Amino acid sequence: MLEKLQSQDFDKVYAIMEEAFPFDERRTYDEQKELLSNPNYCIYVLYDNRKEIKSFVTIYQFDEFAFIEHFATSNKYRKQGFGSLILNELFNLLNCRICLEVELPETEFAKRRIEFYKRNGFFVNNFDYIQPPISEGKKALRLILMTSGGTLTKNEFEKTKAILYKKVYRINKKKINFNNSSVQA
Repeated sequence: MLEKLQSQDFDKVYAIMEEAFPFDERRTYDEQKELLSNPNYCIYVLYDNRKEIKSFVTIYQFDEFAFIEHFATSNKYRKQGFGSLILNELFNLLNCRICLEVELPETEFAKRRIEFYKRNGFFVNNFDYIQPPISEGKKALRLILMTSGGTLTKNEFEKTKAILYKKVYRINKKKINFNNSSVQA
């Protein structure tokens, strides 16, 4: 059911992304579209019978693991089980450890999201994690890294974080400003 995005449908995906993700959790239109030329990056979509997009997931595929950067369902298709369906398909399609970032459990919505991922085979890694700014002018965010296949050791976590910082957020060693303090990346 999941298909690779047809390039002419990028605008539809970006519209869902804008409705589903806050400003600091998404790139600009041009930055997001530019990622389509990255060989490690892919967008999978779930189309309805009229070729409208029900849901999408953006994936970075690395040798060590796959990273879900954005995963959302269009408002008119929410609460119909597509999220679990897509995750199950991704596990079969990718056949590797998958990781993703979630908000801290500070709101009911964030708590429900974490529980959703737990029910679908993900584990919370209890190490401090900060998502670097996704693009210029965006804020760094304190998040949780979740992984399929069990929790990570501290060494595995640091290696995963280093890959994400370098290959997704395009930073090397530098300080990230977070709530008026600096954090070493």
